[in-house]
Amino acid sequence: MDMHKLTRQLHVKNDSKIVMLVADGLGGLPQQPGGLTELETAKTPNLDALAKQGICGSSIPVKPGISPGSGPGHLGLFGYDPLAYLIGRGALEATGIGFQLEEGDVAIRCNFCTLDAAGNITDRRAGRIPTEQSAPLAIKLRQVSIPGVEVFVEPVKEHRFVVVLRGKGLGGNVADTDPQATGVPPLAPRATNPDSKKTAEVAAEFVKQARELLADQPQANCCTLRGVSPKPNPPSYEEVYGLRAAAIAVYPMYKGLAQLVGMEIVGTAQTLDEQMAVLEENWDKYDFFFIHFKYTDSTGEDGNFDAKVKRTEEVDACVPRIMALKPDVFICTGDHSTPAMLASHSWHPVPTLLVAKNCRTDGCESFGERQCLQGGLGQFEAKYLMPLALANAGRLAKFGA
Repeated sequence: MDMHKLTRQLHVKNDSKIVMLVADGLGGLPQQPGGLTELETAKTPNLDALAKQGICGSSIPVKPGISPGSGPGHLGLFGYDPLAYLIGRGALEATGIGFQLEEGDVAIRCNFCTLDAAGNITDRRAGRIPTEQSAPLAIKLRQVSIPGVEVFVEPVKEHRFVVVLRGKGLGGNVADTDPQATGVPPLAPRATNPDSKKTAEVAAEFVKQARELLADQPQANCCTLRGVSPKPNPPSYEEVYGLRAAAIAVYPMYKGLAQLVGMEIVGTAQTLDEQMAVLEENWDKYDFFFIHFKYTDSTGEDGNFDAKVKRTEEVDACVPRIMALKPDVFICTGDHSTPAMLASHSWHPVPTLLVAKNCRTDGCESFGERQCLQGGLGQFEAKYLMPLALANAGRLAKFGA
């Protein structure tokens, strides 16, 4: 029996409130052996105080040793087995900006990039070009015309935009064209199964025309395609947990993922302060709140240890406003680790804190990787976090006689 079959049978409704604060890429590594991680270096008095009251542990996003993308990382936190629910990044991004995907659509998450005269990538993110410059370029790419296929191009944020292909015979299995390196050209779109051969050909034609349209641009003169994916259909939070769930996120991809599992996107917050205000305004309307903070991940990906420390402290500073609302269950964790030392997502278990009046307190004195490794939750797969949240909120009935 899978976990959702069980939670469907056992969930009960009450007035409890659950808040899940996700600091993206929260887990880190010390800069030298025996040193402190970004989270351990950060001054986090609020989370440290809660660690003494609550129970800590380390969540494994997918399986031991597997470095997850943000999609699988969040699916795990939401209680969906990331190996059973494969939701592509393109579908997440498209849904996140409010694009209504139809059956048969293929969505692609695209990055503007910079090529030199030889056609090699000099910057994979086009210098993180600001949205006000990138959005008109994405709109310009609506001029791309491919016979037999409708092409939708939508701006997202900074160097990102979305392409949705609509037509007959399009499969969603095409490999990324980002080589994850500079000094080399983008990869050609390649179908990973026979059903997606047409998609790869259409994608190649899109890139060819896009490159011509962007030829005069100093930064964003080409694009790479990532996370090619069809429309997914996972069951909703209401179905599997009996929760009215709200998502308070800034970046479209995380809004998309939350929407795909039946959360309602609330507010238009752009900062943590604004996200707290949205939480306060909507407190009475929902049972579960997912709050997403991106910048612990992006600073880690940039390899900037000190900046990640600062961003972690920003997360801690918002905690008193959450706790003032008296949630029955408060969780702080990340969807994966992004150590600045590696400048990428990693396989390391993620520090996790759960606070509830009936949780079994452990000996953790602060919130950090080392303390969490000794915590009462132990090392557990992230997909079990939601059942733990429900149990601590009194929302799971007894199993069996």
